[in-house]
Amino acid sequence: MNELKITDTEIEKLHRKLKKDAKTSGYFLNTDIEFVKELIRGLLVNEKRYGYLSCPCRIASGNINLDLDIICPCDYRDSDLNDFGSCYCALYVSQDIFAGNKKARSIPERRPPPDKRKNVKIEIPEKEISNLSLPIWRCKVCGYLCARENPPETCPICNAKKERFERFR
Repeated sequence: MNELKITDTEIEKLHRKLKKDAKTSGYFLNTDIEFVKELIRGLLVNEKRYGYLSCPCRIASGNINLDLDIICPCDYRDSDLNDFGSCYCALYVSQDIFAGNKKARSIPERRPPPDKRKNVKIEIPEKEISNLSLPIWRCKVCGYLCARENPPETCPICNAKKERFERFR
């Protein structure tokens, strides 16, 4: 089997980006650097394997339409941070855990089983007739809302790509 090679340089580059994005957006990365680097290695392996950074702690299908909810940062991050202090893989942690006041712990899986998930289409729906002059788009990662013809290429808040937006009704 051909093993996917991930270099230390690739890991460092993504680590710097995630750290900067987290700080800019008011999030915290786990302070266990070796643990974080192994998660980043998993993210990079998944990116090379599937073409997107799916959570390394979950099994990706290889179909982006089925895996949009687990592209890092996943759709469950904020709920997990609020309820448990860390996301499922513990890449992102609460301020209390970051400061050392609490420890990250195992948390239950929030992602629905495959038969309960929606198959999300990346295609942008045609504008529906409504009383608004423009459709409203919501980032499924951070909740950012914008009124425009199409979703932005990248969320200005959390940097999620446009396929992570949904039509807000």
